[in-house]
Amino acid sequence: MPENLYKVNIHEYMLPGNRACQGCGLSLAYRYVLKALRENTILTIPASCLTVLHGLYPITSVTIPCVNCTFASTAASASGLVAGLNALNRTDITVVAVAGDGGTYDIGIQALSGAAERGTDFIFVCYDNEGYMNTGTQRSSATPLGALTTTTPVLTKQQHKKDMMRIMEAHDLPYLATASPSYPIDLYDKFVKAKRIKGTRYLQIAAPCPPGWAYPPKDTVKIGRLAVETGIVVLFEIENGKFRFTGRSKTIAERGNKLPVVNYVERQGRFRKMSMEQLRQIQRWVDVRWQEYLKRAAG
Repeated sequence: MPENLYKVNIHEYMLPGNRACQGCGLSLAYRYVLKALRENTILTIPASCLTVLHGLYPITSVTIPCVNCTFASTAASASGLVAGLNALNRTDITVVAVAGDGGTYDIGIQALSGAAERGTDFIFVCYDNEGYMNTGTQRSSATPLGALTTTTPVLTKQQHKKDMMRIMEAHDLPYLATASPSYPIDLYDKFVKAKRIKGTRYLQIAAPCPPGWAYPPKDTVKIGRLAVETGIVVLFEIENGKFRFTGRSKTIAERGNKLPVVNYVERQGRFRKMSMEQLRQIQRWVDVRWQEYLKRAAG
């Protein structure tokens, strides 16, 4: 397949026009995910924003085969596809499960944990837009402290988001990584690597959401970059237990120029009711986690 200057596959697997929202961070990321995975791939997705992007049968905006499954069964569906392909001796096809944070952190965690414990050979991708955005912006366990959702309309969310990367790392997976659509080459490279590895691989994409986060659609890339530059999102990979910063986060770690969290939260309407104490709590949470990552990278 032809590649461009950055060695990115130039073939497009998302057709022009889909039902995603304007400025959707998921759609930006998904384009590069599919470019990295290429043709010999089968997708399975639950009810989610991604189902909307794919479209209603018999019309779809994506050219790679896809199975639609129930909300809780994404990893179970992927496990079944792997078993069926193995029975047919089709080891040349990669099975990829893609779910939002609701279908990963919450509703789908039991099937994912079971598959990861068994080491089932597929890639699980969580696109984390920090809420149940497809059904009206309800809070999930990935929603950050201080954010407004339709199920936390007065007091805002009172808990920090769940650290899903630590939970998945506890399963001793061969490969885990974080990514952002604001840094597409870093994202692309990680999916190329994940496709070459066997066993359960887990990748988490921070996916800015204009309607759910309440910012102008034109600012999606900017919001994604600020998430990384403030340490809210950290770009890294863990391969066979070895932690490495990647991309922009690696540069920030080397230069020590991480920005204050306020630069990120002040641009999003979902944080408009955040208290100063909550802002301080998030900053402490980010700083403590960042120091832990620095220690891991050093040693």
